[in-house]
Amino acid sequence: MTIAQILAVLIFVAMFVLIVIDKIERHIVTLACGALTLVLVFGVAMKNMDAVINTLNVKGIFTTEFWYAAGESGESTSGINWATIIFIAGMMVMVEGMAKAGFFRWLCMKLAKMVNYKTIPLFIVFMIMSAVLAMFIDSITVILFLAAVTVELAKLLKFDPVPMILAEIFCANLGGSATMCGDPPNIIIGTSLGYSFADFITNTGVIAGVSLIFVIIYFYIVYRKELKVADGVDIDFSTIPTPKEAITSKKDFAISTVIFLSAIILLVTHASTHLTVAFIGAVIALVTLITAGKNALGLLKKVDYKTLLFFIGLFMVVGGLEQTGVLEVIAKFIGDVSGGNLFVMVAIILWVSAIASAFVDNIPFAATMIPVIQSLAATSGVDLDTLAWTLSMGTDIGGSATPIGASANVVGTSVSAKSGHPIGWGRYCKGAAPATIIVVTISMIMIFFRYC
Repeated sequence: MTIAQILAVLIFVAMFVLIVIDKIERHIVTLACGALTLVLVFGVAMKNMDAVINTLNVKGIFTTEFWYAAGESGESTSGINWATIIFIAGMMVMVEGMAKAGFFRWLCMKLAKMVNYKTIPLFIVFMIMSAVLAMFIDSITVILFLAAVTVELAKLLKFDPVPMILAEIFCANLGGSATMCGDPPNIIIGTSLGYSFADFITNTGVIAGVSLIFVIIYFYIVYRKELKVADGVDIDFSTIPTPKEAITSKKDFAISTVIFLSAIILLVTHASTHLTVAFIGAVIALVTLITAGKNALGLLKKVDYKTLLFFIGLFMVVGGLEQTGVLEVIAKFIGDVSGGNLFVMVAIILWVSAIASAFVDNIPFAATMIPVIQSLAATSGVDLDTLAWTLSMGTDIGGSATPIGASANVVGTSVSAKSGHPIGWGRYCKGAAPATIIVVTISMIMIFFRYC
């Protein structure tokens, strides 16, 4: 290995270790490691200014193709994927507007009322709602509001919220795997490789849909006894808030609903309209801010800028691995181990992605693996689409196995702990790990039959 490659790998490993240790905020970690990549790898070791320019990837933003194209061309694969950054930022603004209007709490209370506040039906409905919402909204946001409402209902209906929160977390990650905008790994895969919303929904969406049926059955069998205990308790239904009480402003509620539905339509049709996800994210954010009026500044302040900075630093570090040729070496190794056999290649990518994502953040892993599968497809002659769907399911689902595997897991367990219901590693993994194995196995079987 060259000095540049060694430095790139050391910086990458250091970044991963620091993220796992979680003593320093992760956006600071990735930005610092990204800066070291630009200075030490590209500047000192390679003395290559073009590598710096390609990794920063700013000039692409000012091209027509970045905002309007037949589909994402994949130009953002190298270096910072600005399409991903802009899209996530736009959706964050939209979600903050919806939250302020009381949309999420209203939806939860409405569904709870529809099932007459019965625990088991509520359990099943909330799992389905978690999966469906996560198809269009970041899973972190879905769990943040869903877990909070679950805790509130648990106090009123006198049941243990932990089983329901665990099931919601898993279903949010599963639902996120179904679409391009559901989970951050899918956004990165979609914008990097030029896939549309329809591409995901007709491929990973089918796998996620079938898996959801098995997951609901699994969690029902595991937790039905714990939840049935609450059904025999006398409840004073007059203490339960009505759905209408969740709405803070009817006008804002109506506007945010229209914006949300418009975002879904734009995402579903973007392959036909040729509007890129960067354009959609920017427009949705702009419309949300304009309609918010004097509350626009408040919405902007609530945007999770730390996550956006985390992505920027991450893409720089991964750019170092790509520019130095390290990712090509990894791709060659997987190709050699699999012997060019697609079945073996799919199994390796799926299970390695799932296991790795269970213990380290699935976002950097997905970003790292995209150039790897591209190289594999080019050198082995296998279909890139097959490897992309495999990577998507592995990273999205694998992250569900442990409390630290995905951001939604951390948020959900945190909300539960703050309410007086801490979820330890043992209890979390006992419920989520078997479900993860079930879904990864289903994914492998379906990929084998459909694509191999």
